[in-house]
Amino acid sequence: MPQDSPQILVNDAAGVARAAALLRAGALVALPTETVYGLAADARNDRAVARIFEAKGRPRFNPLIVHLTSLAEVEALADLPGPARDLAAAFWPGPLTMVLPLRAGHGLSPLVSAGLSTVAVRLPRHPAMRAVLAAFGGPVAAPSANRSGKISATTAAHVIEGLGDRIAAVLDGGAAAVGVESTILAPSDTGTRLLREGGLPREMIEPLTGPLLVDTTPGRVEAPGQLSSHYAPATPLRMGGTAAAGDVVIGFGSVGGDLNLSPAGDPVEAAANLFAMLHEADTLARARGAACIRVVDIPDTGLGRAINDRLRRAAAPRP
Repeated sequence: MPQDSPQILVNDAAGVARAAALLRAGALVALPTETVYGLAADARNDRAVARIFEAKGRPRFNPLIVHLTSLAEVEALADLPGPARDLAAAFWPGPLTMVLPLRAGHGLSPLVSAGLSTVAVRLPRHPAMRAVLAAFGGPVAAPSANRSGKISATTAAHVIEGLGDRIAAVLDGGAAAVGVESTILAPSDTGTRLLREGGLPREMIEPLTGPLLVDTTPGRVEAPGQLSSHYAPATPLRMGGTAAAGDVVIGFGSVGGDLNLSPAGDPVEAAANLFAMLHEADTLARARGAACIRVVDIPDTGLGRAINDRLRRAAAPRP
């Protein structure tokens, strides 16, 4: 349960066992995934899931992602239309979340799905997360381990900085390799909708599904990451344009700045660095008294789409 500071668990057998025991006790534990760190709780425990919303300051209408280890576990909770099975075979475990119709008797807390008739599910690839899921033996709800609307956490230090004594423990699995959240799809027999850009680019998905219907900022939230304002540093962020004197500039490729997402112009490297660099830029901006953080233009293809999606939401007017 919450304490003066979270326990830092080493990523070994004892750390995994302790994380699973805390989850069974209804506590919140931040766990590493290949995308970003997740704030995990027993997805069947109403009180534990409610603690996620409380710790993050997350609106209750924003559903959570349930993390599992196998397709059989998914089928116990949700129905899989044909395209979902093809996507699962191609991309699970990995940075793909699918929004699927809930089955009767699923056993999940209704808070997880925010009252919707669907549930977002993912099979993560990170070995530490998979080890905890196996030791725990059940579904785990795990949104990103940060305060709602703020920069996502890609290291254990980011988690502690953002959530501190709101959680029981952090399992330190090192820096997240992908660096942006999972891509979210809603597959059906009539087509597949893209609900959130993420760590699996469209170019890899569409050969399997055909053209995706982009529905990333709908009037009604169906999946995490669809709010227009999200991922924001404390310092206002701007995309492109000309930097003013004193601005903290984040460069890309040959266009330099105070920091650079990828000097080589590699979108994979840039995605992995994005949130850590936003944390760093925000610290630098506050120390400098800068009016804004300005990010140079990123090509809007491949993982660049996910990067630009996060930057647009970070730059959106604050609610």
